[in-house]
Amino acid sequence: MPISIIVISVVFMLLGMLVQWRLKSKFNEYSQVPTSSGLSGKEIAEKMLKDNGIYDVKVISVAGRLTDHYNPMDKTVNLSEGVYNERNVSAAAVAAHECGHAVQHATAYNMLMLRSKLVPAVQISSTLSQWVIIAGLGFMGFGGGSPTILLVGIILFAVTTLFSVITLPVEFDASARALSWLETANITTAPEKEKAKDALKWAALTYVVAALASIAMLVQYILIYQQRSRD
Repeated sequence: MPISIIVISVVFMLLGMLVQWRLKSKFNEYSQVPTSSGLSGKEIAEKMLKDNGIYDVKVISVAGRLTDHYNPMDKTVNLSEGVYNERNVSAAAVAAHECGHAVQHATAYNMLMLRSKLVPAVQISSTLSQWVIIAGLGFMGFGGGSPTILLVGIILFAVTTLFSVITLPVEFDASARALSWLETANITTAPEKEKAKDALKWAALTYVVAALASIAMLVQYILIYQQRSRD
């Protein structure tokens, strides 16, 4: 494996670990701040869905920590136990954010629809791309073989990169919907909303780091392909 790939991998791995650590510390901090509304994460999610005219989505509890997500396949807002039961700023932010995805789904938000269409391709490309790229680099390293295999791997990897980039506006939009609703529905006070905004910012940064890492790797693979093709 070229040294440049190893360096990029290590840099973004460390950056990702730093953001994850900061995210967890922020959520721990704001989980100690009760919301003035006194509603639990479950109650907040149910109210946001109702306020947006969504009645076919269930709010359920799932095991784990920071495992919260919206599942468009079975129309469920899945909240981790801490978010589902707790009555604090962190729980409010997460519950509203996941409901933001449900609102996107209900209103056919274009970027969410595009991301959903890419899911089958991403499931294939994310499984195969690294193995094909390694095989391509390996064959080219032994006897200067054809770069075609590497090119196929790059195309597969580009699909996952595109998916990670499209994920960014989806996550930003869900947070924007959440924060706007928390304010208009009087779930949080102005200071509480700022804390919720800060928590969601760090959650969004995890996706930003992932997208930047994927772009950096893709560019590096392309440069290697161009160099090997000229050799």
